[in-house]
Amino acid sequence: MTNHSTLSFTRRGLLGAFAATAVAAAPTCSSAFGLLRGAGDVRRIRMYSGRTGESIDTIYWIEGKYIPEAMNEITYFMRDWRSDATRTIDARTIDIAAAAHRLLDVGEPYMLLSGYRTPQTNALLRSRSRGVAKNSLHMSAQAADLRLRSRSVSQMFRAAAACEAGGVGKYSRSNFVHMDCGPVRSWGS
Repeated sequence: MTNHSTLSFTRRGLLGAFAATAVAAAPTCSSAFGLLRGAGDVRRIRMYSGRTGESIDTIYWIEGKYIPEAMNEITYFMRDWRSDATRTIDARTIDIAAAAHRLLDVGEPYMLLSGYRTPQTNALLRSRSRGVAKNSLHMSAQAADLRLRSRSVSQMFRAAAACEAGGVGKYSRSNFVHMDCGPVRSWGS
């Protein structure tokens, strides 16, 4: 996987340079999901994985359209690292994470703990912890477990819950927040 912190003069690179100057664009509502009130015309996600050593910093949505190449990179980045298996990540999950990140007004990328999981990986994790759901949305590529060093789990939880767009779980003892694009609900301590 390419480390996305390097600059190149590709179409995506030029779009990223444009987007960096347009982050304060006029607010819009997402007609499909209603979660990004005030998010502007550009959506960006920044994450790194301690498991793989990879990072991603990409503009994945501009003026109402997802960028297929960026979504493919996100899907690969969020793969099940145990088996290297991928499944197309639901863009709504990325939207929730990006909106929460923006609400937190933080410069650091998320640390991705878990994105897509194969049923085998989910069963393994379930055998080790009561907190892993049997029918986890991770298996349908609709969830992410995320952490930030500069923000508390409670702050991240409140930001994600403010999006009112999916499930938000607070795992204070493990220091991460679960975000998914399933039904609106929240849990945890």
